[in-house]
Amino acid sequence: MIKIGIITASDKGSKGERVDQSGAVIREIVEQINGEVILYEILPDEQEAIAKALIRFADQEQLDLILTTGGTGLGPRDVTPDATLQVIDKVVPGIAEVMRMESLKKTNRAMLSRAVAGIRKKSLIINLPGSPKAVRECLEVVLPALPHGIEILKGEAGECARE
Repeated sequence: MIKIGIITASDKGSKGERVDQSGAVIREIVEQINGEVILYEILPDEQEAIAKALIRFADQEQLDLILTTGGTGLGPRDVTPDATLQVIDKVVPGIAEVMRMESLKKTNRAMLSRAVAGIRKKSLIINLPGSPKAVRECLEVVLPALPHGIEILKGEAGECARE
């Protein structure tokens, strides 16, 4: 089982003014990799609040995979990537690169995503877009590689090379 946390960054969602459809899409899709959502929070688009939640999810709760949704664009309140970069130990650029490449096949606006992915201790953190459709598209393209990456992080697997 992969222990998963979901953080939705949404000012309106955190006030109960919007239903979090993207979080529901994440919950549905991670079942494909034997993922169990242990923690789920909706937070306002505030860098410190997001950073603190990421630290808690990784350090105290020791989740394997932390998926954020929302706050990855160019708007003044889009600070999820900034919060992620503030707390990670290592960047995993390939994940965000693949999500953008796949999304570019559907819309040229994908290049405006500032999403990042990285590692904090033994947790993999991935920023996903805010729309349910984009969440599905991005998560489905990276999902097949995540169990192996998490096994490596946890020290349960070694080489990535194939025989």
